[in-house]
Amino acid sequence: MKLGLSIGYSRAHMDIPVELVQRAEELGYDSVWTAEAYGSDAVTPLAYLAAKTSRIKLGTGIMQLAARTPANAAMSAATVDAMAGGGRFIAGLGVSGPQIVEGWYGQPWGKPYYRMRDYVAIMRKIFAREAPVSHEGREISLPYKGEGATGLGKPLKSILHMNPDIPIYLATENETTVKLTAEIADGWLPLGFAPGSMEDYRPWLEEGFRRSGNSKSLKNFAIQAMAHVEVDTDVKAALRRLKPEVALYVGGMGHKTKNFHNDLMVKRGFGDAAKRIQELYLAGRKEEAIDAVPDEWVDGKALVGSPARIRERFRPWLDSGATGLTVRSRQPEAIEVIAEAARRS
Repeated sequence: MKLGLSIGYSRAHMDIPVELVQRAEELGYDSVWTAEAYGSDAVTPLAYLAAKTSRIKLGTGIMQLAARTPANAAMSAATVDAMAGGGRFIAGLGVSGPQIVEGWYGQPWGKPYYRMRDYVAIMRKIFAREAPVSHEGREISLPYKGEGATGLGKPLKSILHMNPDIPIYLATENETTVKLTAEIADGWLPLGFAPGSMEDYRPWLEEGFRRSGNSKSLKNFAIQAMAHVEVDTDVKAALRRLKPEVALYVGGMGHKTKNFHNDLMVKRGFGDAAKRIQELYLAGRKEEAIDAVPDEWVDGKALVGSPARIRERFRPWLDSGATGLTVRSRQPEAIEVIAEAARRS
């Protein structure tokens, strides 16, 4: 199993844990992943880390589609990849919720399925440089011919000779988009993946592979799962530290009627808890919302406790069907424990 390290997005002040990333590289971690919401972006920190590391792959987990055009996403990915020496960048893409897409980026929510399909197709054409890029899509077309167009746009080819093999991963969760991911992407960044959940997703992935019309299968498709890791002999305390983020995402990251994280919790059998967390969070009772997060929900998606407990609970992740596991932690001991667990396996 390939190990990754997620450093997420910055909080109020920019903080890139360079030494932690360098240590992960020394330990044999395969990748480091950034993120973005509505503050720091996902690409710039990777350019900085490219100069501070030599081997570790640089992944966006994720670039939000509404944040940049597919051409800009391709340019950003190819630029950092070239600066890093080539073959190190992973373009992880995904759709944020309507509140961020329309409220922060000023873009229409539109049809995310078709937007992802168009977006990936355009990026692939740009990377390949086989011809000036044109695309007639349901959501995105090049050249642009919509409202306000001058009619002067023309297909163009990248000046930079890009790495044509930059992998594209998609962050998806529902049936339609998981099938799309298996069809058009090189890898998958699953939302809420945990040991035991692969059987739900396998038929969708297999259908996507069939639609791709090539030799793609689970044998040559990346599935990069993610887990919080907290080293602490007090399991309850470790779980408690992870609950505020769960409450934020399940309760307040999205509209009451459109929240992917809440929907996932309902789907996994925690419907009553999901409803209560959201009610409390939206009412401004955030501490009560945190208290309403079940230990079982957090523990099932994370690796917490003593090093021995974490090593023991790492085994199901190895057998989960994921090809990689991204560690979410700022604890140096956490990345050490997971590296040791991977070596022992």
